[in-house]
Amino acid sequence: MQEESGTAEDGAQERFIGPLPREGSIGCTHDYVSQSYSYSSVLSKSETGYVGLVNQAMTCYLNSLLQTLFMTPEFRNALYKWEFEESEEDPERSIPYQLQRLFVLLQTSKKRAIETTDVTRSFGWDSSEAWQQHDVQELCRVMFDALEQKWKQTEQADLINQLYQGKLKDYVRCLECGYEGWRIDTYLDIPLVIRPYGSSQAFASVEEALHAFIQPEILDGPNQYFCERCKKKCDARKGLRFLHFPYLLTLQLKRFDFDYTTMHRIKLNDRMTFPEELDMSVFIDVEDEKSPQTESCTDSGAENEGSCHSDQMSNDFSNDDGVDEGICLESNSAAERISKAGSEKSSLLYELFSVMVHSGSAAGGHYYACIKSFSDDQWYSFNDQHVSKITQEDIKKTYGGSSGSRGYYSSAFASSTNAYMLIYRLKDPTRNAKFLEAHEYPEHIKQLVQKERELEEQEKRQREIERNTCKIKLFCMHPTKQIMMENKLEVHKDRTLKEAVEIAYKLMDLEEAVPLSCCRLVKYDEFHDYLERSYEGEEDTPMGLLLGGVKSTYMFDLLLETRRPDQVFQCYKPGEVMVKVHVVDLKTESVAPPISVRAYLNQTVSEFKQLISKATHLPAETMRVVLERCYNDLRLLNVSSKTLKAEGFFRSNKVFIESSESLDRHVTYTDSQLWKLLDRHANTIRLYVSLPEQAPGSQLRRALYQKSAGAAGNLEEPCERVKGPVGNMKSVEAILEESTEKLKSLSLQQQQQQEGDNGDSSKSTEASDFENIESPLNEIDSSASAENRELDNQIQISDPENLQSEERSDSDVNNDRSTSSVDSDILSSSHSSDTLCNVDNAPLPLANGLDSHSITSSRRSKANQGKKETWDTAEEDSGTDSEYDESGKSRGEAQYMYFKSEPYTAEEGSGEGQKWLMVHVDKRITLSAFKQHLEPFVGVPSSHFKVFRVYASNQEFESVRLNETLSSFSDDNKITIRLGRALKKGEYRVKVYQLLVNEPEPCKFLLDAVFAKGMTVRQSKEELLPQLREQCGLDLTIDRFRLRKKTWKNPGTVFLDYHIYEEDINISSNWEVFLEILDGVEKMKSMSQLAVLSRRWRPSEMKLDSFQEVVLESSSVEELKEKLSEISGIPLENIEFAKGRGTFPCDISILEIHQDLDWNPKVSTLNVWPLYICDDGAVIFYRDKTEELMELTDEQRNELMKKESSRLQKTGHRVTYSPRKEKALKIYLDGAPNKDLTQD
Repeated sequence: MQEESGTAEDGAQERFIGPLPREGSIGCTHDYVSQSYSYSSVLSKSETGYVGLVNQAMTCYLNSLLQTLFMTPEFRNALYKWEFEESEEDPERSIPYQLQRLFVLLQTSKKRAIETTDVTRSFGWDSSEAWQQHDVQELCRVMFDALEQKWKQTEQADLINQLYQGKLKDYVRCLECGYEGWRIDTYLDIPLVIRPYGSSQAFASVEEALHAFIQPEILDGPNQYFCERCKKKCDARKGLRFLHFPYLLTLQLKRFDFDYTTMHRIKLNDRMTFPEELDMSVFIDVEDEKSPQTESCTDSGAENEGSCHSDQMSNDFSNDDGVDEGICLESNSAAERISKAGSEKSSLLYELFSVMVHSGSAAGGHYYACIKSFSDDQWYSFNDQHVSKITQEDIKKTYGGSSGSRGYYSSAFASSTNAYMLIYRLKDPTRNAKFLEAHEYPEHIKQLVQKERELEEQEKRQREIERNTCKIKLFCMHPTKQIMMENKLEVHKDRTLKEAVEIAYKLMDLEEAVPLSCCRLVKYDEFHDYLERSYEGEEDTPMGLLLGGVKSTYMFDLLLETRRPDQVFQCYKPGEVMVKVHVVDLKTESVAPPISVRAYLNQTVSEFKQLISKATHLPAETMRVVLERCYNDLRLLNVSSKTLKAEGFFRSNKVFIESSESLDRHVTYTDSQLWKLLDRHANTIRLYVSLPEQAPGSQLRRALYQKSAGAAGNLEEPCERVKGPVGNMKSVEAILEESTEKLKSLSLQQQQQQEGDNGDSSKSTEASDFENIESPLNEIDSSASAENRELDNQIQISDPENLQSEERSDSDVNNDRSTSSVDSDILSSSHSSDTLCNVDNAPLPLANGLDSHSITSSRRSKANQGKKETWDTAEEDSGTDSEYDESGKSRGEAQYMYFKSEPYTAEEGSGEGQKWLMVHVDKRITLSAFKQHLEPFVGVPSSHFKVFRVYASNQEFESVRLNETLSSFSDDNKITIRLGRALKKGEYRVKVYQLLVNEPEPCKFLLDAVFAKGMTVRQSKEELLPQLREQCGLDLTIDRFRLRKKTWKNPGTVFLDYHIYEEDINISSNWEVFLEILDGVEKMKSMSQLAVLSRRWRPSEMKLDSFQEVVLESSSVEELKEKLSEISGIPLENIEFAKGRGTFPCDISILEIHQDLDWNPKVSTLNVWPLYICDDGAVIFYRDKTEELMELTDEQRNELMKKESSRLQKTGHRVTYSPRKEKALKIYLDGAPNKDLTQD
C-alpha cells in the first residue's frame, strides 16, 4: 500500500502516504528513512509550506495529534487568544504556553521540522517517556483533560466542551407499558466497533457502524428488565440515542481487540470506508419523542420515579458523570420537540479534515496524520518531520483491508496501514473559522513570534559558524609528563595558523610547561605515528586552506609539537619518511629508546647510514642496520646500494643499529648475538603476576616443597624476595641466571621422576641430586623430586585442617563448596578450565558464546545410529595437555626462553599482603615452561598451581593448555596464581549438580570433580562417593544415585554404569552433570529405554501433583498412556497428556494449563512432531479427560492469579502473554511524576 501511494503523484518526489518503516521494524522509532535525507534537508522548509515535527523516539502518536490540533482553526485561534502570565507559572511547565510556542514555530519557522521536547517536558515527561508508544486516542483525552485543568478561571475554560463534547441518552424502555428510565452522558469521541463480537464479518462503513452503535437490544428471558411501573420483570429495549453532536466530531475506529481464542491482543485490519462528508442527521432519532407515555427521568436501576427539568442539565464537561444521573430534558410539548429536532437534523452535515493512520500491528507500529487544510482544501500527509501533498485517492487507501485472498481475516500479528481516528468539522458558515492572519494576532503572540524568530536567526548564525568550523583531532606529547594527550581542535576556517596554535596551546593546557613560542602545529598521522609535514612560513595562512576545507572527517591529524628554548624545530617536508632508530648495546644486552630521523625513500642504505651516524655519533663503517618491517620480521640491510624504498621502508619505520668492533658482526646474521637479542626484544612482554596469599596451609606446603628440593632458607624466602633483597640474599635475577644451566642438566632426570608420580608411589628414587645444589630456589624450578612424590601424604597426615581451610579459600572465588577427591591431596579448584570467574563471586558467560552446558550427544541418537560421533580430543578441547610428551621429556625444556622477574609493588586496593612479580618473558614460551619458571615463587611444583589470566573488572580465565605459548598475552597483562592441582592429560574438570525434581529450585551445585578419558561412569561414581560424604554430607551407596546429562537446567540422558567417557559419552572442558538420588533400584538398564518425568494435573482441584518418573521400553504413545494409567488409576481411555514447554520444570500457571497446552496430540510415537521426545528428561503433564474444571468466583480467580504470579515470578517463568510492558500515559500538571492529576 505504501508503494502504491508513492506513485500516486508523479511530480512530487518526496510525497508519500505511508510511514516507510525500516524492514522488519514494528516500533515507531524513526520509522521513516528518506533515501535523500541529509542534515541540510532538515534545515530547509518543505515545499508544501508546512513544517514537520521531529520524532523523539516513539512520539509519532503525539506528532499526529499536535499537527491535527494545529490545523484546526478554532483550536489554534483560541489557543492564541490565551495569554501566559509568567509571574504565575514557570513557562517550562505550562502546557498551553508550550503549545502556543510550538504552533507559532509550526507557522513561522523556516526549518523542515522542529522539536517537541519542550512540549513533552511541560507534560512532566523525561527522556524515557519518548521510548513509550501510546494510543493517540488515549493521549487526546489525557491532554484535553490537562488543558481544562490549566485553563480553569480563564476564557478558554470551556473550550474543549464547546468544540468536542456531545451528548447522548442511555435508556431502557419497557415494552409493555412504555415506561423509560434513562440518563444523559457526555462524550468527546464516539468509539465504533470494526467487527461485531463473535462475527467474522466487519462493518463495511462508518455509517453502518454508527447505526449499529445506536441499535437497541431487547432484554428478554433471563435478562428481563424490572419495570418500576409494572412492578415486575418485563421485556425491554435498551440502547443509546444521540441528543447532541459536537462542532468537531471525533470517531475512533476500534481496531485493537483481544482474541480470547489465542489470548493475544490483535489488530483488526478489515476494510471500513468513511465519507468525505458525513450526514449525522439520520442518527438523531425523534421517534421516541412522540411517545404518549409519561417518561421517567430515573436511571434504569432507580427505585423511585421523579420529575426533572432542563435547567438541571449541565453543559460543563468537567463535572462528574454522576451529576447527569436522573437528569432529562424539560417536558416540552411533542410539537416543540419535533420542531427542535428537525432544525438540528437539517444542519448536521460534517466534512472530514483529519485522518490519523496507524501502520503496524497490536504489538507496535507507527502513527501519522492525513490532514486537509481549510485554507486551500488540499490534503497533506504529516509524517513526523516529513510533510507532503496527497490526494483523495491516498485517503481511500487508509480504509484498510487487502486485495488478496485474506478477505476480512486478520491474524493476531498481521501488520497493515489503516485509519484509526477520524475528525469531522460541522459545515456551518456562521461558525466555521479561518486561521488568524499575522496582523490579527493578539499582541502577546506578535511578541512571541518576534522572540522565536530572533532565536531561530541566532540558531541559524550558530549553524553557519558550525558549518565553517574545522574540527580535527589534536595530539600533543606533554613536555614534562611525557604522555601523549589527545583532544579535538575546533577552529574557524578563516582563523590563521598562528591563531590556531594559540587555541591549541590553551586547549592542551601547556601554559605552565612551555612558552607559546616553543610550540607549533604540524601535520600528523596518528595511525603510523608519522609527522607528514610542517608549515614553515605559513603562519598567516587560513586554516581552511591549510586543511583543505571544512570536512566532516580528515584523513590526517594535527600534532602540537614542542621544543626546549635552546632547540630549533626541524623542517618536515612532504615525501619524507620517519624512521625511529634504536641503538643496540651488545655488552649490556640493552635496546635504547628511539631517536627520530627523517629520510627519503630514494636514499641508498649507505646514505642512510651516514644520516644515522650524524644523529647518533656512531661510526657508519661498522654499523649494522636492521629494519623491523612487521612483527618478528627483522631484515638486515646489507646491500649498500639498495634504496630504502626497495628495502621496504614506508611512511613510518623502525630500525635497530649496532656499531661496535665485536666479532659478532662477522657471524651469520641469524646466528649472531644481535639477531638473538633483537628477536628476544621483539617477543618479550611484561606481565604482572599475583602470587597466592600466605594461608596457613601454604606455609606447610612450601616448607615441604623446599625441604624436598634441598631448601635451607625459611619458608617465606621466595616471597620475601619479591619485596626486595633481604640481608645478603641473592636477587631474583641472580638466582634465575645461576639456575639456568643446572636446570638444563637436571631436567631430563627430574621429568622422569615426576612422571613416576602418576604410577606406583612406592617406586624409589634418589633425592641426592637436589641435596647437592647450592641455591634452593634454582632447583625449585624443576618439576618434582622423590620427596615431592611423598608430599601428598605428608600434607594430609600433618595438617589436614590447614589444607581444608586452603581449599575453602580457593573455592570461595566462585562461591562453590567444591573439592574433588583427586584434588584433595594438594588443593582443589572450583574454577573450571574454560569458565570466566568474577572475584566478586559472580560466574560469567564465556566470551566465545559457549555456555556451561553438557556437550554429550544424545544417547538415544547414538543407539539409533549405531556409531560413535566424532568430537575433539581431550587435548584439543579441554586443553588438558600433559606437561610431558610420551618420551617423558618436558615440553617446557625443548628450548630455553627468556624469563626475568623483579619485585613489584601493586597499586592500592589490590589486596593487603598480596605478593606481586613483574615478569619480562618471551611470549613464545609455553605455559608449561612458564609455570616451571614460577615454581620458586609459588613454593609448590607447577602441577600443583593454576594460572588465571585477569581481564577487565577482575574477570579471570584459567589458562590450561600447557603446550600453547603466551602469544595471546600482551604487555601489562595481569596473571593470578591459585593453588590447586592442575589437570593431567585426558582429564576434565566437571561440575556436579544435584537434580531435585520436586523442589522449588531443582538445580543445586554440589562440587567440582575430575573425570578422566576412558573412565567408566561407575568408576566416576566411586570417586564421587567420598567427596559427597565429606563436602556435601550425602552418605550414599553407589547404586543409590545416577549421573545424567545436564543442558542448562534441563535433565537429559541417563548415564549407565558401563558407559565410558569419550567413547559412549562425549566429555569436554567445563562439563556439567546432574547427580540424581534414587528412591529405589535403578530402572534404567538399557540404551533403548526412555525415562520421562510425568506430572498429573487435577482440574477439579486446580492443582498439580509431584513429578513421577516413568521408564518406557519404547517410544510408543500407547505404552506411555498405559504407564500413566498404571501409576494414577485413571482408566486408559480417559488419559490425556501434553508435553511441557520451556526449561525444566516447565512451570505454567494453573489458570492456563487446562487450555494453554497442546493436549492429546494425534500421534502414535513420541519422537515425531509436535512432541519430538527422543531423549530422557522430557516433562509430560497428564489428566483425566472426564474431570471437570473447577468453577472459580472472581474473588477466587484474582486470589489465585496473585499466588501464581508470585510463584512463577520467583522461578522466572511467565504468567500471562505480554509482548511488551506498557507504561500508563500520564501528564503531570505540577511537573512531578509522582502525582497523577489528569486521569479520570
